[in-house]
Amino acid sequence: MPLPNALTALDGRFVIGHRGNAAHAPENTIESFRQAIALGVDAIELDVRLTRDGVPVVVHDPTLGRTTDRGDAVADISLAGLRRADAGATFTPDAGATFPYRGRGLTIPTLREVVDATGAMPLLIEVKVPEAGPAIVEVVNQASAGSRVVAASMQRDAVRPLRAANIATGASAMDVLRLWSLLLRGRPAGVLPYAALCIPRFYAGLPLPVAGLARMAKQAGVATHVWTVDEPRVAHKLWRSGVQGIVSNDPATMLHVRAQLATGRR
Repeated sequence: MPLPNALTALDGRFVIGHRGNAAHAPENTIESFRQAIALGVDAIELDVRLTRDGVPVVVHDPTLGRTTDRGDAVADISLAGLRRADAGATFTPDAGATFPYRGRGLTIPTLREVVDATGAMPLLIEVKVPEAGPAIVEVVNQASAGSRVVAASMQRDAVRPLRAANIATGASAMDVLRLWSLLLRGRPAGVLPYAALCIPRFYAGLPLPVAGLARMAKQAGVATHVWTVDEPRVAHKLWRSGVQGIVSNDPATMLHVRAQLATGRR
C-alpha cells in the first residue's frame, strides 16, 4: 500500500532524511537511504546530476573529490567510470580516525536505482543542474513514481520541465522571493505553481522569515520543509512555528524530538 506523501501533506510533522542518514553513513548511497528508512523517516532527500552520457545519478557535488576516491567532475565522466568510484571512501564518523565504509563496494547510484530501492518512500529530489530535468521526468514516469516525488531546485530552469510534465515541484529561488514580497506587503499568496516550499533558514546570509512563509504557503495549500536541521532546539522551534518537514542529516535525533513534542515534553 503506498505511503501518504509527506512532502505535500499539510498536517503533521515530518522527518526527511537529508541524503539519507548522512550523519552516520556515506551520503546519497543506497546504504544511507536504507538506514534512514529503517529508522522510520517519512521521506528521503537526494541530489541528482547528469553523467557525461546523460544518466541521472545521485550525487551532490559537481565533482567526486569530497565523497569518493576520485576527483572527476560528474559531468565529465561516464556512468561506467562513475561506477569505479568508492562512494564510502571518505566517510568518517570520528574526524578521520576510522573510515568504516571504505572498500565495502558502495557506489554512486543512478536515480532509477534509488527509486527502485526505496519502495513507496516519498522522495524529495534536488535537481542540481537544469539539464537533468528531462532525464528525471523520464525516470519518474518510467517507474510510475510521480505520486511520491517532489522535485526541487533553487534554479527556475531546473524545475520548469518537471512542472510541464505535471510532476510536483518545490519553489525556486524566484518563487521564494515572490512569496516573501507578498508577505511583506500583507498580500495573500493566491494559487502557487509548486507543491512544497523547501527552504533553508538562511539564504545568501540573510535569515528567512520561515514562520511567515510557512503560514502563507499552508493557506495556499503548500507544505513547507526546512533544511538542513540537526539541532533539536531548532527543530522544536520550527515545528512549533508551523513548518511541516525537517530535512536532517541526523533523522534519528529528529524523530526523538518529534516524539517529545507529541508527549508535550521539551
